[in-house]
Parts: sequence; structure tokens; C-alpha cells
Amino acid sequence: MIHFWYTKGMATAKTRINISVSKRVRDDLRSLAKRDQKPLASKVVDLVEQALELEEDIFLSRIADERLKNYKGPWLSHEEVWGKNKKKRTR
Repeated sequence: MIHFWYTKGMATAKTRINISVSKRVRDDLRSLAKRDQKPLASKVVDLVEQALELEEDIFLSRIADERLKNYKGPWLSHEEVWGKNKKKRTR
């Protein structure tokens, strides 16, 4: 007889991660999940995804700031780039 523990041996597309949080964080997560009418795990996944997007934005912003500091080329106005009178390209 073979026994499998919980999900061991089961096919799944998601990776299980165990974390330890303080009681305050647990309570806050539960409140957010209840407010959004989602399971706790789904709310935690949403928050982690948002945090990763913010980290990416910060990283890319630093790259853009560095490029702006070193840019020596011509500056174009908003109208020059996006204006209605912009010439249409022909192929």
C-alpha cells in the first residue's frame, strides 16, 4: 500500500509556498480576502503579483532615470510626438 502526503504525487500547475506571518498580518490578509470575497490564498497571490509589478516598475524607473541623466539628443514636445497634425507615414 502506498500513501501520498497531501498533494505529493498530484499534478498541479501551481507551486505551493509556505510562509509564516505575524497574527496582525494574518488578520489583515483575512480582512482583505473577506472584503474582496476571495479565498485567503487567492488574495495573497493577488498581493504578491501586485508587489512584483511594483518592484519591476521601480527597477525600470531607475533605468529610465539613468538614461535621462545621460541623454544628449534633441527633446521633442508632446505635440511633436503625439499631436494631431503629425504627418502620416506612407509605405
